[in-house]
Amino acid sequence: MRISDSKTLGSAIRTVRRSLGVTQAQLALTSGTNRRFVVELEQGKATTQLGKVLSVLATLGIAVDLIVPASAEPSTTAKQAAKQVTRGAKA
Repeated sequence: MRISDSKTLGSAIRTVRRSLGVTQAQLALTSGTNRRFVVELEQGKATTQLGKVLSVLATLGIAVDLIVPASAEPSTTAKQAAKQVTRGAKA
């Protein structure tokens, strides 16, 4: 499954949690978070608490791999952002 947004990630987490027969409360306890965080994560709410997300994934046995193609080219958006940062540094 390719995770392309927070809703897809949340759905994947919910699916794995249920397949393991784990409640949201149990997952929260064993991953060092709280039930509200697990609920919001499963609902796909955006969060900046990456450490907690990674803890939940590890608790469920989900590995996170970053795949960077050898011929990776920055996106147009990334190139534009880099130009703006460079311009701002010169000002």
